[in-house]
Amino acid sequence: MRSRRTAVAVLAALAMTSAGIATATATVAAAASAPRPASAAVAAPAWQPYTAYAVGARVSYNSTEYEAVQGHTSLPGWEPPNVPALWKVAGGGPTNPPGTPGQPGAPSVTGTTDSSISLSWGASSGTVTGYRVYEGSTQRAQVTGTSATIGSLGTCTTHTYTVKAYNAQGESVASAPVTGTTTGCVDPQPPGKMPGAPYLYMGWGNPPSPATVMNATGIKSFTMAFILSSGGCTPAWDGNRPLTGGADAQAISQIKAAGGSVQISFGGWSGNKLGPNCSTPQAFAGAVQQVINAVGPAVVDFDIENTDEFENYTVQDRILNGLKIVRQNNPNVKIVVTIPTFKTGLSAAGVRLVNQAKALNVPIDNYTIMPFNFGGTDMYQDTVNASEGLKNSLKSAFGWSDAVAYAHMGISGMNGRSDQGETTTPATWTRIRDWAKSKGLTRFSFWSTNRDRVNGGGVPQAEWEFTRITAGF
Repeated sequence: MRSRRTAVAVLAALAMTSAGIATATATVAAAASAPRPASAAVAAPAWQPYTAYAVGARVSYNSTEYEAVQGHTSLPGWEPPNVPALWKVAGGGPTNPPGTPGQPGAPSVTGTTDSSISLSWGASSGTVTGYRVYEGSTQRAQVTGTSATIGSLGTCTTHTYTVKAYNAQGESVASAPVTGTTTGCVDPQPPGKMPGAPYLYMGWGNPPSPATVMNATGIKSFTMAFILSSGGCTPAWDGNRPLTGGADAQAISQIKAAGGSVQISFGGWSGNKLGPNCSTPQAFAGAVQQVINAVGPAVVDFDIENTDEFENYTVQDRILNGLKIVRQNNPNVKIVVTIPTFKTGLSAAGVRLVNQAKALNVPIDNYTIMPFNFGGTDMYQDTVNASEGLKNSLKSAFGWSDAVAYAHMGISGMNGRSDQGETTTPATWTRIRDWAKSKGLTRFSFWSTNRDRVNGGGVPQAEWEFTRITAGF
């Protein structure tokens, strides 16, 4: 049976990961600050986007060497001279060229409209002719005072600016960055309800004929698991079965022939996943595109778990940025992320994923939680509490109303007894389904159809009973 997440394992992994990161960061920082023998002096590696940098890491950019002052994962627009909050010129803090003004004070957003953002900042020291406002490397304004309004912007768009003072000798180093968003944002339209879609895994446990299950239960969709790496950034079913011509493709053909649809799940708790193996967001999106082209799914589900994807923020960002490309190339395919939860809501890694999706403007249609293996005792109430925690995280990140947040949420449970001995009976699953429907959730799934047999999940049940309940979503 395919292993899923456990709260105990996650807590232990978090502790181990935090300790490992701290140790690695200290090691990198120490190495970066150690004196370099003259005979061994080499140029620092060039700065790159989508790269994790620890405190003290050194890079070169435009023939200047910089040292990281904060650990972060780089993004386009965060080039070292543009973000002094993240980088300093190696060997000291930001240094103004001789004769130029001092660094301006940190800017702040003082006002916004549907098409403009107003800024102010602290004056620079020295002789100042004026100030220039930059977005990345593009100048957006030039003024003589310490405020500016940047106009002709799109409604509900986000922009990051830095300020440089200038005189006849040249420009100062850039100020700290500031980010603002124009007004006019409205609640997005709910992404649309997806049919109940239990997981079906053709690589384990005497997988049933989907046509048989559809005829017996009325279910119209399945979440097909799992797409993994077959080596490098090459996708395959379970990492070893071909995308076309095998048991998975035959099952999908059955589902579609019976008038159904499929969701394709990438990742999961274990296995060799694409996120860590694809080196860039573009490569990750290319691997996903191979699957979409081969299968034609209605939904792609990214089951982001464990320390290799969920708690590895470099990989988490790589996946999120890749999803933006997936949406651009497949506007009619819904995008779902499925993530672990605690009984009261998301972990720090989960909150970070939601906030980062907002910051990066990732078009995720549905955030699904897995409310099991988390120390639950009353599986109905614990699932409701975890879902409410997710709702609050979405509202905090996006500014959504309750209704819009619910419309971007899903539940993926486990039928019968979980790996940690929690019990979800058919009656409990029915209550969870009815709560999800009453709140307007848009995705509903469970692990898995393979074990939805008479007593197959370890509790008394009829054949395909959980699937039949799920069909009622």
